[in-house]
Amino acid sequence: MPLPQLAIYRHDRRKRALITLAGEIDLETAPLVCAVLARCLSDGIRVLDVDLTAVTFCDCSGLNAFLYAAQRTREAGGTLRLHNPPPSLAHILDLTGCGFLLLGLPLGHLPPSLGDVPDPVAPALPDRSVPLVTVLTGDVR
Repeated sequence: MPLPQLAIYRHDRRKRALITLAGEIDLETAPLVCAVLARCLSDGIRVLDVDLTAVTFCDCSGLNAFLYAAQRTREAGGTLRLHNPPPSLAHILDLTGCGFLLLGLPLGHLPPSLGDVPDPVAPALPDRSVPLVTVLTGDVR
């Protein structure tokens, strides 16, 4: 069985980490992504920047890994942001409409470079207030 085609590098700075991924993120390698991001949280890291510049492919398995990690990070009081997603992931984010959860900005407005930027503020979730509507089906009394 060949080794997964994904390299993962982690660079910590206090409560912040830069995770650099290189290769392919798919069904076989997505668990590795989940594991490294979960390890950051268990080590007390609360701001996760994931650099995807060297990722050549990412399917829905990778998206699920990032969404799961983003949820766990938010629950821990932190933020997770993806930087420079590959075209395959950018397309999936566009189709699913969940880019705001991972990029912090609409697609086409990529986050700033990964240099010495201040810790990001968690993006506000879009206003989803919709009036409640009573829906009755069948013979309801």
